[in-house]
Amino acid sequence: MKKFFLAVLGILVIVVAVLLIKTYTYPFKKNTVGTSEGWKPVKNDSALMRFSGGLKIPTVSTGSLGEFHYAPFDRFKEYLKTSYPLVYQHTENTEVNTHALVFRLKGSDPKLEPVLFLSHMDVVPPGHANVKSKEQNIFRPSDKPLPPVSKVAEDWDFEPFSGNVANGRIYGRGAIDMKGMLFSLMESMNTMIKSKTVPKRDIYLAFGFDEEVGGQKGAIQIADYFKKKGLRFDAVYDEGGLIMQKGNVAGINSDVAVVGCAEKGFLSAKIKVKGLGGHSSMPPMESAIGKAAVIMQRLEDHQMKPTITPLIKNFFDNIGGGMPFFNRLAIANQWLLKPVLLSQLTKNNTTNALVRTTTALTMMKGSDGTNVLSPEVEFVVNFRLLPGDTVKEVREHIAKATEGFDVEVEEIDNTREASAVSPTHTKAYRLIETGVNEIYPGAIVTPYLTMAGTDAYKYQIVSKNIYRFMPIKINSSEQQSIHSTNEYISIENYLKMIHYFEYMMKNYDK
Repeated sequence: MKKFFLAVLGILVIVVAVLLIKTYTYPFKKNTVGTSEGWKPVKNDSALMRFSGGLKIPTVSTGSLGEFHYAPFDRFKEYLKTSYPLVYQHTENTEVNTHALVFRLKGSDPKLEPVLFLSHMDVVPPGHANVKSKEQNIFRPSDKPLPPVSKVAEDWDFEPFSGNVANGRIYGRGAIDMKGMLFSLMESMNTMIKSKTVPKRDIYLAFGFDEEVGGQKGAIQIADYFKKKGLRFDAVYDEGGLIMQKGNVAGINSDVAVVGCAEKGFLSAKIKVKGLGGHSSMPPMESAIGKAAVIMQRLEDHQMKPTITPLIKNFFDNIGGGMPFFNRLAIANQWLLKPVLLSQLTKNNTTNALVRTTTALTMMKGSDGTNVLSPEVEFVVNFRLLPGDTVKEVREHIAKATEGFDVEVEEIDNTREASAVSPTHTKAYRLIETGVNEIYPGAIVTPYLTMAGTDAYKYQIVSKNIYRFMPIKINSSEQQSIHSTNEYISIENYLKMIHYFEYMMKNYDK
């Protein structure tokens, strides 16, 4: 017996030794602390004026395209023309499907594949209620006043389409998502033209107008336009990741720039569950709503299996070196501790979404009366597909959850597979790293998985190198304002974003 315990103890010692050795020798990315403060913003009131004026135009996309109010989009196009005459004079510019815009700045070497920068001009509705306060220190660009917004969003410091500049911020729906990026790209190209800088390869800008409702009439048709012209892009840059301010990523004592190298797929299913209807005074033993509840419980209790994909492994390899010891221990020893690591990751909503196809029950409809049993109950379940999982597997998963019940399953919205995963060994990705270092030295730059859908997905037909990243350092309140109330971007973020894209355009082939 003593020999047995000694043998067990010996094995434990060996295992512990292996765990420690692997932890301390694991090739986590070495992240250097920045020795400088990076590029300092230079005051540019005219750039702020142009951006502020664009925020005044309520280019809201909602409902079906047949219900679009197109007049603001027409005004927005005209506003860009008057704001950036040099860009229109010195580029080939095209309208796709009337409202989408494409600009081409010619490079010196037509044999090189061009680079494409994306944005979109549409915004989500601002919400409804009252303006919280009206401060006096307001920068108002000289522009004709827009028609008043009938209802403005709750807890906004200023009206959602005022474009006010105050307190070091630029306020308005679309300030972050996505007019800030659109105007910074126009400013960057404008500066390129002013300085007579000629890039080696062509630079394209493409702006959709319906990204918030799926991009069917904007980005999809732009991508098809490029494909028909025989274009292949060396890189495509779009929204997705951000620079998370120091302290926002648990356990990491530095800024973290997360670059979306892929995005999740999408499947929403409306499931109709049939049963016996009638009066509630004589209910059946199992109602349609009870059956639906069983199916919903199955979907939540037995979700698709979590896994650490190569992309997320790369993510942890990049940020793991700055994490506490036990985190590094688990990451470095997945041969033994992967179940423990996955168990911890799936306990948090954010990290759970990184490692599995998520399940979200979003809508439900039954009878309209308190004493009426509906013969049919329907609910909607939304899946966001992890790269590696397929639409076919999700459909099989739904079939298993509904087994034994009389149901009809209808897929709604735009079902799509997860995107391809873009490589990180490319010039296009490395330039993101150097561009971030230009404005925020010391920030950790890492590949990441974009949870939400973007226009970038549509451009897989014209490029294999697609990166989703907006170079703004964001805090929790700014992040919460996206698609919510009081959306704003700091002046510093906006000016640094202009410099970042100018850096990208000038240095792509250096």
